[in-house]
Amino acid sequence: MTPLGLHLRALRAQRQVTQKDMADAIGVSPAYLSALEHGRRGQPSWALLQRIVGYFNVIWDDADTLQKLASLSDPKITIDTSDLSAAATHMANLLAHNIDKLDENQIEQILELLQTSNGS
Repeated sequence: MTPLGLHLRALRAQRQVTQKDMADAIGVSPAYLSALEHGRRGQPSWALLQRIVGYFNVIWDDADTLQKLASLSDPKITIDTSDLSAAATHMANLLAHNIDKLDENQIEQILELLQTSNGS
């Protein structure tokens, strides 16, 4: 599941909306919406995000949150380290090869470190 998928699922649950109802309203199939929520689809287009924002009739800050979550929800990312140090390339490769072996606590620790260094 992706950060956006978790958020969409929470919004749907909060408003008691089924995937089918939401999918019909925003012009996608229920299968696509399910795949988006479960991280089997990449980032939605800007236009689709706007339809989701409109569907939930969220305020500006919440719309911004959806946009940020979408940008952090690509399940098939590529990291270009060609202009970075050998250590950065090493780290990116180690993470790619070992991410499935990390437990949730380790993932949270890495996330905290990255968010702190990024100012997020």
